[in-house]
Amino acid sequence: MNEAREAQGRETEDEELRALQAALAAEHAAVYGYGVVGGRVGEKRRTEARKAYDAHRARRDALVRAVKDAGATPVAAAAGYALPFPVPDARAAVRLAARLEDRLAGVYADLVRASTGEGRRGAAEAMREAAVRSVRWSGESVAFPGLAERGGTAAGTPAPTA
Repeated sequence: MNEAREAQGRETEDEELRALQAALAAEHAAVYGYGVVGGRVGEKRRTEARKAYDAHRARRDALVRAVKDAGATPVAAAAGYALPFPVPDARAAVRLAARLEDRLAGVYADLVRASTGEGRRGAAEAMREAAVRSVRWSGESVAFPGLAERGGTAAGTPAPTA
């Protein structure tokens, strides 16, 4: 019985570590993406983009520490990232910022699910911040930030049922 409990504990730790690494990878991508946003967004929203960039760098650094504290090697940032669409102007930059935040809310929802205690509290705060930034960028909100894509498809529409 004790072995089963230990195995379940290791599985839970592995799940949390995978979720931490996924959040770190998403933060690496967000830092890159906000570099693009900052270069294209209009003057009126440049300060907002800079604040988001700084927030994501801080989250990234905290996640690096959390992964190291868990005894693992943090996932490295890629040299570059494919953007979901071309970003030739300020309007597209705003759409990109909203998309980045939506994706982060989903990744942090996974981390909330996989974490406990203080880790869960931090993940929930990060999810909330991403959801708020997403609303600020897009002007739209969802009932359960980070969970829309869990409804079946990436667009958040229900999956076909058999």
